[in-house]
Amino acid sequence: MTPGFEGSYLGATDKISPLAIMECKICWTPYDPAEGDDTRQVMPGTAFVDLPEDWSCPGCSAPKAQFLVREDPGAASAPVLAEMERRTQALVADFTEVFNGKMRDVPMVNHALHVQAVEFQPYEGGFLGVLVAPWFMNLVFLPPADYPLLPATGKEVLVFPSGEYEFIHNAREMTGPYLACSLFSPMGDFTSQLQAVDVARAVMAELFRPENRAETDRAADIRARREAELAPPVDSLPTAEEPSRRRLITGGLGG
Repeated sequence: MTPGFEGSYLGATDKISPLAIMECKICWTPYDPAEGDDTRQVMPGTAFVDLPEDWSCPGCSAPKAQFLVREDPGAASAPVLAEMERRTQALVADFTEVFNGKMRDVPMVNHALHVQAVEFQPYEGGFLGVLVAPWFMNLVFLPPADYPLLPATGKEVLVFPSGEYEFIHNAREMTGPYLACSLFSPMGDFTSQLQAVDVARAVMAELFRPENRAETDRAADIRARREAELAPPVDSLPTAEEPSRRRLITGGLGG
């Protein structure tokens, strides 16, 4: 049972995390967000607090208020996860505004893509993940409040298990300060949002693998892991630019 939360749920959304597994106190039917609810077409990954208000127990039709917390693996981190959600939503909102206001009609934009924050996670007091946009893919660090900031466009090297990466400091109205490391720009080689997100997830996995560190103590070239998936058919290869311009966590990113 989550500390400080005994008895029924009773709408206490501030006391359970999105990972909370709930249990009906009448028939003991569980609700696991990882599984969702097929009976009401609730998709896996839907938190209990995000269920429709008229949702009821699939076992006995009891209302949400009659559920107890069976276990909540995310309870201790719930405030951190909420802050991460708030900051990544602001990041997405900022760059969606940039797209709508400045980039929509720029030829380099890939209209098969949209702005999305991918695989963000708590890191060094802030949050780290990949931002996918129709014209770039960047590794982004949203720093904590006490992080020493540099002027806009100032460069800083961050060290990960796979090597050293150069980030550029910047700030936007909704996002606030952030550090960005370029992975791809432009995004013409991606054919779908799903493909771009898949690569972004691979970036986050490879970033923390020490075996990717090159002998020069710089990040190894991970691009080969996704090259086959990203390469267009031979008869559609661009003539003006080589597909090797794609950059995905290589030594001296952005350089």
